[in-house]
Amino acid sequence: MSTWIKTLPSPTLQKLLPYLVCFSASLFFAYELVQFHMMNAISPYLMKDLQMGATSFGQLCATYLLADVIFLLPAGIILDRFSTRKVILSALLLCILGTFGFSFAHSFKEAAICHFLSGIGNAFCFLSCMMLVARWFSKEKQALIIGLVITMGMLGAVFAQYPVSMIAEMFSWRSALVADAAIGVGIFALVYLFVHDGPKQAEQTSSIPFWEGVKKSVLNLQNILCGVYTCFMNMPLMVLSAVWGSLFLSQVHSVPLAKASFISGMIGVGTIIGSPLYGYLSNRIQEKKPWMSLGSFLSIFFMLLIMFLPHPSEMLLTALFFLLGLASSSQVLGYPLITENSPKELTGTSMGIAAVIIMGLPMLIQPFSGLLLDLGWQGTMLNGAPFYSHMNYIVAFAIFPIGFFISFLSTYLIKEPKKQVTL
Repeated sequence: MSTWIKTLPSPTLQKLLPYLVCFSASLFFAYELVQFHMMNAISPYLMKDLQMGATSFGQLCATYLLADVIFLLPAGIILDRFSTRKVILSALLLCILGTFGFSFAHSFKEAAICHFLSGIGNAFCFLSCMMLVARWFSKEKQALIIGLVITMGMLGAVFAQYPVSMIAEMFSWRSALVADAAIGVGIFALVYLFVHDGPKQAEQTSSIPFWEGVKKSVLNLQNILCGVYTCFMNMPLMVLSAVWGSLFLSQVHSVPLAKASFISGMIGVGTIIGSPLYGYLSNRIQEKKPWMSLGSFLSIFFMLLIMFLPHPSEMLLTALFFLLGLASSSQVLGYPLITENSPKELTGTSMGIAAVIIMGLPMLIQPFSGLLLDLGWQGTMLNGAPFYSHMNYIVAFAIFPIGFFISFLSTYLIKEPKKQVTL
């Protein structure tokens, strides 16, 4: 722990330190989301400079999620056995090096390797934050704090769009990445100063043998159920907002592309507001499952309206995408239930198992939804790109209400430990 923190008066330290630690760590989470979303902002410049087509660019973007999925389980195991602070600093350094190296890439291979390195860091960022929240805050407060951490992360995703695009336009995409790497160095300094593993009684590493810990975490049905719930509730962000939202709005409802991007981004805005809101509401009644069920039910309702309304106005579409993000942000409540239903010494491993599901299924859903679009495509082209009908999108988007319904059903199987009365 930093020397100046030790000099703080004890009452002030006890109140301030948990928040200072967790929100400093959440800057790492926000920074990784910048790396994930910035590809959209610099895509035309990157494709032109490295002479890539859409397929190659898609493969380049996928290297980030590929690294994420590969390293999620090892990340959880490592976090159970080593200092969380040291793990964050190491992973953040890897991400900074990957970003800086990316700025000098002159081929697809060089760019892919560097983006893959940044993706490795992403495997550790959210799990690290969850570990710190579990150590520094009581179970009653964890849902709200996790919601605020996710809000911090989403602010990073917002920064990755317009500001990064402006830097790339005014200077170059390489300059934007150099500036991005410099911001990472600043965050590294803040993490070094303020992040600490946990109170003495919480600073523990797992003594459970490696494979026994993995086996226990995999066989813990609650890890799987919470992962499934969170995964499907995360689809609006991972699939609709990131892949098909703008195309759907522009082709089906003739919304100009710039406005379509804005409307799609309202899912993220809804998530920024909804994540701490669900955490606050669950803390008020000391129950998470009722809000999880409500979130999945409302998500089905709003998604069906988006799919089937024949001639909605742009204002109505903006409201519906925002409400979908707000409703689906109940996913935030799945994370604290993982920690509550797992042994403390296996918190990281359990989160890793769930995170593989949370991130892995969207990797499959993204191309599967595209396959569903192509299966019904009539061969129509517009401006050199495939043009899909409203019915094509209805068929492809059927995975959303089905996924939300699976999340709704899973809430009846998820166990919520009884609240403990604290004196």
